[in-house]
Amino acid sequence: MKRLIEKGLMFGNLVEVASPALVERYNRALKHLTGKTTALADFHIDISGYSPEVGDELGDDLYLNPDGANRQFILLTTAQKHAPLLNANFSTARGILRQFIDANEAQLFALTARDAVAGELRNSVYELANPAKLFDIRRITVEADTIGGHVADAGKLAKLIERFRAEPDGWRDDVLIAEMIGLARKTGDVTRVPISLPAMSFEQPNYWTSHFGGLYIFRKAKAPGAITIAPPESLGTLPIAHTIWIRQRNMLADWLTKNGLVESIVTARGVEPAAILRQKMDFVLVSVADQLGLSLTDANRADLRQIARRLGSALPEEFKGLAEVLRWAETGGDWPSISSEHPAYFYLLRATQGPDKGLVNMLLSELSPLDVRQLYICHKDLFYRSYATWSESKRQWVADFLEREYKIDKAGARAALFGPEPAMDETPRAAPRPAGPWTSARLEAVGPWGSVGKGRA
Repeated sequence: MKRLIEKGLMFGNLVEVASPALVERYNRALKHLTGKTTALADFHIDISGYSPEVGDELGDDLYLNPDGANRQFILLTTAQKHAPLLNANFSTARGILRQFIDANEAQLFALTARDAVAGELRNSVYELANPAKLFDIRRITVEADTIGGHVADAGKLAKLIERFRAEPDGWRDDVLIAEMIGLARKTGDVTRVPISLPAMSFEQPNYWTSHFGGLYIFRKAKAPGAITIAPPESLGTLPIAHTIWIRQRNMLADWLTKNGLVESIVTARGVEPAAILRQKMDFVLVSVADQLGLSLTDANRADLRQIARRLGSALPEEFKGLAEVLRWAETGGDWPSISSEHPAYFYLLRATQGPDKGLVNMLLSELSPLDVRQLYICHKDLFYRSYATWSESKRQWVADFLEREYKIDKAGARAALFGPEPAMDETPRAAPRPAGPWTSARLEAVGPWGSVGKGRA
């Protein structure tokens, strides 16, 4: 992993904590939340205040998330909103923290100037004894205050001020006045500079969780469903209409299409399919070369094509399927017959525009694991686990590629691959498709790549 860290592909954009004052504030917050402290003089933190260095020191990477369901957080600066979230158990957690910071940035800026802010992403579930408990998580409430309780004290002071103004003899009440002065020493003049950090609630209808082997839950889809990484029978009965094992490709493709969650990268607007298809083919060849023990040092596209020519008919089906579609995209001819059971099928899809775009692309990355770029962008947890199993040669090639082709223009790469980011008020809907080999009506009926074969589901 050292190579990824050095190239800024892992633990990137973390916030450095190096000053004695910030370390002391962090320790006060850490003691308040966990009863522990760190002896480190400098370290880095993510958006939630989690530090990989502190986790390593404590021997506990979940020191701010011990139950896996109610994540605690420490804010030392509003600059944390740009940092990633490490060790995420829920796909929505970073977005919720980012929205909370954005909505209260002025207040948090003032509060973190004097103390650390600590809080929790709280839901009604405190233990996940079985997978069905995940479906009880519907709303996340963010609650926070400084370690010194400035927000709570400001609320008390505001009530005392109201009482002082309402009582005719309030100015004679020495005890009331003394209490107000004592609180004001901590909070300042709340009549001129109010301190408020109200609890914020966020609905959580659709999300991914790492619990129980990994689950994608879509409660607000047209046909609600749960996609499981582990065999469904190992999870028991889930309280949702459809439970689909990720290996049930035919059934999963049918469900994704009926819910309007995916579109073909070949017929999507604003896409250069040939360039994307060639790159995906390169990723497949890199995987083949790694399996054959071939060196990938400084390997370019021409070198990878040499491997393809040597393998001939022994090329993997993913490569053959992508090559067929590339030929159609460049030269026309008959439309390739790529069914949902074909290994290349999910490599040819991306999420439609909408609020669940990131979640669907995350699911598609699990279904097309040889596409290392999409895996890195959409599912970093799985990317890092996969990276640990690769040869040194493949690790070097992938790290060099991501540094060269992705890191220099992350936003541009994501837009080219997945389309523009959806507006905040955009509702889930299928993006319009240009005229092509399939009419939109037929796409709705049979899916982007032909019939998904309901009889085989």
